[in-house]
Amino acid sequence: MRSAGNTKGRRERLRAETTAEIKKVALELMASGGPDAITLRAIAREMGMTANAIYGYFATRDDLVTALINNVYTSLADTVDAAWDAAPVPDPAARIEAWARAFRDWALANPEGFRLIYGDPVRGYRPPEGGAAPEAAHRVCTGITALAAAAWPHAEPRYKDSDFVWSDFDPGLLDKVRPAFPDLPPAAVALALRIWSHLHGLVSLEIYGHLQTQAVSPEKLYHEELAQLIRALGITPQG
Repeated sequence: MRSAGNTKGRRERLRAETTAEIKKVALELMASGGPDAITLRAIAREMGMTANAIYGYFATRDDLVTALINNVYTSLADTVDAAWDAAPVPDPAARIEAWARAFRDWALANPEGFRLIYGDPVRGYRPPEGGAAPEAAHRVCTGITALAAAAWPHAEPRYKDSDFVWSDFDPGLLDKVRPAFPDLPPAAVALALRIWSHLHGLVSLEIYGHLQTQAVSPEKLYHEELAQLIRALGITPQG
């Protein structure tokens, strides 16, 4: 005779599997039809479920989108944090390179996720108060600032004439980065944004297919840009 505990465990496992499949199908629909293709009815149709059945997993489309964004940001944060932590602390060039390579590798492996959090907005989506992925998005933001913090002892002389002040930045950004890096000046936060623009820009062009007819090897282009960035920061690679 099957115990109540076994029955409950099986139900929970099936629910988790169905929830994961719903998220997978949602991203597949986005990949083929853009963000507007993410609807609960379309997902139910793809999975052979009734619309009423899928509402038992996500009450609204926005609930699903919030869960997707949280999962995607968490996956990205875990990936770049692991790469950063694995690189040798005394070698800022190696740490920046490890983070940057992990970011590109993750984006290429998760193009729909990249587009969801950094590209195409989901029309009409309203995130919950505090954001869709507050903890994971915070980790990515502070990770980007950590790149500038690692470079700052080398780069600071190049920015001695910077006139950035704290009021030049969004208060929400400062709420994230200043507690984590209280000794960094405004110029270093500006540097973090410039580093981010270098890395994000090329990856975004690659994800959206804009480098296909321009570069035989987008990977080579990205790595050369990364090497040039490290040189521009005044860092001498130790390896």
